[in-house]
Amino acid sequence: MEWLFDPTIWAGLLTLVVLEIVLGIDNLIFIAILADKLPPHQRDKARLIGLSLAMAMRLGLLTIVSWLVTLTTPLFSVGPLSFSGRDLILLIGGVFLLFKATVELHERLEGVTHVATQSKVYAGFAAVVAQIVVLDAVFSLDAVITAVGMVDELGVMMAAVVISIGVMILASKPLTRFVNAHPTVVVLCLSFLLMIGLSLVAEGLGFHIPKGYLYAAIGFSILIEALNQFARRNFLKNEARVPLRERTAESVLRLMGSRKRSETVEAPEEGEAAAQDAFAVEERNMVSGVLTLADRSIRSIMTPRADMSWIDLEAAPEDILRQLQETPHGLLPVSRGQLDNVVGIARTKDLMGTLAMHGWIDATAGNTIRAPIVLPDTAGVLKAIDTLKRAHGQLVLVLDEFGVVQGLLTPVDILEAIAGEFPDEDEQPAIRPQADGSWEVDGSADLHLLEQVLETDVLVSDDADYTSLAGLLLARFETMPQVGQALELDGLRFEVLAIEERRIARVAVRRLDPTAEQDSADAETEAKP
Repeated sequence: MEWLFDPTIWAGLLTLVVLEIVLGIDNLIFIAILADKLPPHQRDKARLIGLSLAMAMRLGLLTIVSWLVTLTTPLFSVGPLSFSGRDLILLIGGVFLLFKATVELHERLEGVTHVATQSKVYAGFAAVVAQIVVLDAVFSLDAVITAVGMVDELGVMMAAVVISIGVMILASKPLTRFVNAHPTVVVLCLSFLLMIGLSLVAEGLGFHIPKGYLYAAIGFSILIEALNQFARRNFLKNEARVPLRERTAESVLRLMGSRKRSETVEAPEEGEAAAQDAFAVEERNMVSGVLTLADRSIRSIMTPRADMSWIDLEAAPEDILRQLQETPHGLLPVSRGQLDNVVGIARTKDLMGTLAMHGWIDATAGNTIRAPIVLPDTAGVLKAIDTLKRAHGQLVLVLDEFGVVQGLLTPVDILEAIAGEFPDEDEQPAIRPQADGSWEVDGSADLHLLEQVLETDVLVSDDADYTSLAGLLLARFETMPQVGQALELDGLRFEVLAIEERRIARVAVRRLDPTAEQDSADAETEAKP
């Protein structure tokens, strides 16, 4: 009974049980494939018979092989080495394990899988059981040789085989699911086979390797793999917190070859390079605009209040007519005195016709001025699209909680959020490339569009209450900046060029030289005490 208190025996038993279970997974998969050829009511019976036969065959082979390894009488010599029956068994078994593990590793790394056929014709029970017996004989060899290489006591080998087969009988489906979901576990156990095979070859050549070294290496590897599985589970858990829409959008954009500037330092993979060749930058930006549209606020796509054109009914008729003749817009808000006193929405041609006929605009004329359609600035883009569909060509005014007009929304604003800017006749693009590779950007430029142009992902923040470049700079400076003040962010330099009416009007954006940036950082580090 002294063996009950020997930690080496228990370590060998535990390790061998784990290896026997993993080595039996392929056998289990093939038995399941063969059992699926039977009618459904016979499949569980076939699996039970197959695994029971596997246990009986392994116990019989263990008895034979354990007896063979006791044959220590030298049979022949090659130079200084003498070979007995035990040495030959260990050599052949070690080579077999090395070959089997190498082939299995190759199949795993190449992605070769064993799949069941979809045949609807059921096979005979006896024929399936006969095939299972043949498979058990083939798959039992590596398990038996592994047991001989791991431990020296026949009782421990048999106990490990009985326990492993019992576990597979009771939990065959969960085991199969676990191994399929964690392929690195199988690769790790196959690497153990390589190590055991090498030790068997060394034993056969007369070089004894203490079993404790194998147990220590296997135990350490299992500990590292457990930590790896734990880290992977936490990673998947954290990733699951990201909304499915966002994860799907990132996956689609990566498949199309969309890469941020920080990622382009490394050479793109073959698939990403092909995607970049297949899709133009404009196409990737449009897909990005569609996938992220539902997550954007209405404030990020509307025409802001400062850029709105509107008609003041208290202005002189000639001034109104001149404004109508110069505007490129077909629809305009009509207010009295100030923009927030909205009377309605009118077509430019209707207002000009009314002025030509009567010399003034009648605010009560329902056929000229229509009631405005309004949306709160907290509404989502999908709600805005639905409202525009029912507006019959009319624009939508965006108001805050106090009833103050914040901007207006038209179908063109939705299209610009997807495909980029469509400047009117009296406008210029908000983002203007310069000859030296920099950009001149309006303070009202949309941050989503600016991120695409600058190939960065640090400008838009989910919890920020700003949507324009001016809002980003004000949040970073925490005060109204002066002309010439600059901010560096993600390798980009943002310098204020003009301030108009207490707002940032124009900003120069320049990409910093990575070498100069690194030299500057190194100099700052050396200057610190």
